[in-house]
Amino acid sequence: MQYDDQMKNRIKRIEGQLRGILKMMEENKDCREVITQLSASRTAIDRTIGVVVSSNLVDCVRKAEANGEDTEKLVQDAVNLLVKSR
Repeated sequence: MQYDDQMKNRIKRIEGQLRGILKMMEENKDCREVITQLSASRTAIDRTIGVVVSSNLVDCVRKAEANGEDTEKLVQDAVNLLVKSR
């Protein structure tokens, strides 16, 4: 699996969000503001998981089809990964 710059940049943005949240906590910011930022970070992580799984699925399905393999199990595994991530 190749992780492109877009995926890596998503992780870097999330890292920045988490550092910002830690700073907010250290500055004793209002808990509603902290929770809002934590929620935004979680959403960003969930979306990144989706991108990684879907990109991986596309690659795996293409390879399996080229080899004449059944792709149903690959799709089911990808769905299970997404379900487990929640």
